[in-house]
Amino acid sequence: MAVNASVAVFGSAALAVEYMDSLLPENPLQAPFKNAWNYMLDNYTKFQIATWGSLIVHEALYFLFSLPGFLFQFLPFMKKYKIQKDKPETFKGQWKCFKVLVFNHFCIQLPLICGTYYFTEYFNIPYGWQEMPRWYMILARCFGCAVIEDTWHYFLHRLLHHKKIYKYIHKVHHEFQCSGYDIPLNPLHLIPFYTGSRHHDFHHMNFIGNYASTFTWWDSIFGTDAQYNAYNEKMKSRKKME
Repeated sequence: MAVNASVAVFGSAALAVEYMDSLLPENPLQAPFKNAWNYMLDNYTKFQIATWGSLIVHEALYFLFSLPGFLFQFLPFMKKYKIQKDKPETFKGQWKCFKVLVFNHFCIQLPLICGTYYFTEYFNIPYGWQEMPRWYMILARCFGCAVIEDTWHYFLHRLLHHKKIYKYIHKVHHEFQCSGYDIPLNPLHLIPFYTGSRHHDFHHMNFIGNYASTFTWWDSIFGTDAQYNAYNEKMKSRKKME
């Protein structure tokens, strides 16, 4: 009964979204995107698209979104948003971080990305434009992937902090003790269960707790955010006394 009710709810929600989508004006960028996509399919193999194409998109997006955080240190008006103001960035630390990133991206992630082609072939995932899911389905699937990633990240991250294996793998990550800035206008703050920079920064400051990457629920369920919550209450009390 409960399963049938859930299916009915999701079905009704899907119909409502489809109806709202039908009311939206046609996307003017759809035609150029379609032409670019078809050009890619006509000029590159599936293997090239799934591997090198995925790698290029991955690297471009990663460094594009990381660039503002790197530039903030050179902008005086951004210093007030730095979380751990007593731990400035150093060229030596950032150069080491860059070298670790390059190694991880090309020696670990690239082989995994190469497996994308065989994954899509095994599950017969289409590449054609006509089989492309609608925008709301893409958003739903991205959210689902984020939930899956956050789940395995939490438990694997917590395992990597075990005293018997911490120094062999995860210790190098904690050589970088501050995770950056908390920007007030960040739209992700609108998501009530999103971790955010302060959540992960406390993990680097405290070394234990706050193991999740994206959402806060696993830390809440297992109580690994207790010290973080106590710290926040302490900071609030201190501000009231000032």
